[in-house]
Amino acid sequence: MVNNNLRNMHNDQDASNIKANESPIKWCSVSLSDVISRGKRLEASVFDVEAKQARQIINNSKFPLTMIGGENGLTSSYTCARFKRVWVEHSDLPIYQPSTIVDIKPIPDGYISHLTQTNIDALRVSKGQILMTCSGTIGKVSYVTDTLDNKVFSHDLLRIECRNSVDQGYIYTYLKSRIGNKILLTNSYGAVITHIESEHLATVPIPNAPKEIKIGIHNLIVDSYKMRDESNDLIDQATALLISELKLPAINEFEQKNIENSSSVNAFNVKLSDLNYRADASYHLPIVDAIIEHLKEHAAEITTIGDSRISSDVVLPGRFKRVYVESDYGVKFLGGKEMKQLDPSSEKYLSRKAHSKQLEGSLGIKENSILTPARGSLGEVIMPPKHFLNWAISDNMMQILSNDTICGYVYIFLNSEYGKALIQRFTYGGVVDAIEPWHIQQVQIPLLKNKQVQAQINNLAKLANEKRYEAYLLEQEALKIMDEEIIYAK
Repeated sequence: MVNNNLRNMHNDQDASNIKANESPIKWCSVSLSDVISRGKRLEASVFDVEAKQARQIINNSKFPLTMIGGENGLTSSYTCARFKRVWVEHSDLPIYQPSTIVDIKPIPDGYISHLTQTNIDALRVSKGQILMTCSGTIGKVSYVTDTLDNKVFSHDLLRIECRNSVDQGYIYTYLKSRIGNKILLTNSYGAVITHIESEHLATVPIPNAPKEIKIGIHNLIVDSYKMRDESNDLIDQATALLISELKLPAINEFEQKNIENSSSVNAFNVKLSDLNYRADASYHLPIVDAIIEHLKEHAAEITTIGDSRISSDVVLPGRFKRVYVESDYGVKFLGGKEMKQLDPSSEKYLSRKAHSKQLEGSLGIKENSILTPARGSLGEVIMPPKHFLNWAISDNMMQILSNDTICGYVYIFLNSEYGKALIQRFTYGGVVDAIEPWHIQQVQIPLLKNKQVQAQINNLAKLANEKRYEAYLLEQEALKIMDEEIIYAK
């Protein structure tokens, strides 16, 4: 198959200057029995060519093969029983969704009551486990260290335990590799698996490399996750300093005035002079006013993101026709779902040539910026680490262009529950929640009375980002060893 975008990209080049790849065509052999079992279909789309090639590569490995799961495999695994959640506004039992395992710093989906009829302790994950999403978006993996240890996750998450601790980082890296993940997601005939069960791991082959190679890869993954834990600790330290300096109570403890207690529903009064041309109740929530009043009392000054001291601009890329290419010819295209991941899982790449001007402008991720969705899950923010720079953001994401002296501080405030509430008040839209750059420019930001503490918060956030970049490099080194010394080794 020829990539149309790639073909069009080279239309204006001299054909003599175009170099073809050694293997430009994806192919595989298919047995007659396999064709018959698929309803005598001959379309290539029925058979996962890459999966069959991946298995052939592993079968030709220089090391003997074993299985990840099964009675004689390297691991045992399990999922938990389904249960009905009893949701509450707040408790000491936050519960996390499987999709959050790939986030750098996962946040809970909500809180469940102790009255929930299930074995809560069985839902907790523990250090050294490999976690895998097994329904929905399947095959995403994470490794449990301090950040996730003892957290409660829902039932539909595969918990993998290695029989030998040195295999933990090794198997994690294999499952993250392109070849290992492709094999995981398909059966031996190349058909895509829609749900992963424990027994599927008994059919996933893995080269059984020498112990010294396994130790090297395992240590790289352990160090990578240690850096992530340290970065999360730094974020927590910075947030604690902010809360202490501004004397902020828990967000649910703010005194909310003007609420009609006599009504069967939450109701409150708004002055005509305070409407600001917004008639939607969410814009006028009393808790937002309570937060702002508190900040005015305890901050040196309340300004907005639009202040030139805070940002030079808030950029939302316009709608555009996307030219997708193979990874070698493009830059990673980042959406709101992937922005909180250390190694974003997006497999979309924008053409460097077709989008060169846009990448220099509104699409390219810039240093000292803060990213936030413009559609969908509003209020989430991230300060992109170094390896995000020059990747592209989608037209559903905004970029706050800040500066070195305050970007970390602004991120810490916006990343807090209080900052999130101030962003979300500007939400509009019916079916899909939306927010615009001029709304973000109006979001209030408190400047601290103690400038040294403000600078300390800024520096802690920047140091956390540096550790996240180091964590990314360590994991990439492990993946490189997996490819060069194990999967493709002759």
